[in-house]
Amino acid sequence: MAKQIIYTKQSLILRLKEISKMGFIPNARKGNHGGIGNTLEDLLGIKENNLPVPNAAEWELKAQRLNSTSLTTLFHIEPSPRAIRFVPQILLPLYGWAHQEDGLKYPKGEKSFRQTIHGKSYSDRGFKVVIDRIEKKY
Repeated sequence: MAKQIIYTKQSLILRLKEISKMGFIPNARKGNHGGIGNTLEDLLGIKENNLPVPNAAEWELKAQRLNSTSLTTLFHIEPSPRAIRFVPQILLPLYGWAHQEDGLKYPKGEKSFRQTIHGKSYSDRGFKVVIDRIEKKY
């Protein structure tokens, strides 16, 4: 089994720049919706996994086809510690909204707390991804 490569922030940036200079790279896993990300992981020597943890040390990599309008999931996980049931005990009562299946598929009063955001405009809940290239943060 090949040894997993561990990247520092600087070494990851350097390797991504090297990959970028390679130009067009064919999808290594044709027919796979995640093939672009899998191809990037292959080029970085990162073992594929579907765990809800970063795939390059503390960095989670995301890839997308050029000119794609699809949204990218950054995370989909309940915060820790799960034992205290933070989402249902705190977030849902304070910030949740009626689930669209409230009283139908789910019990009356069922709430939802989900958010899909992107960088082109604000969501219906007022969220937007903003990237500050000078400060290198979002």
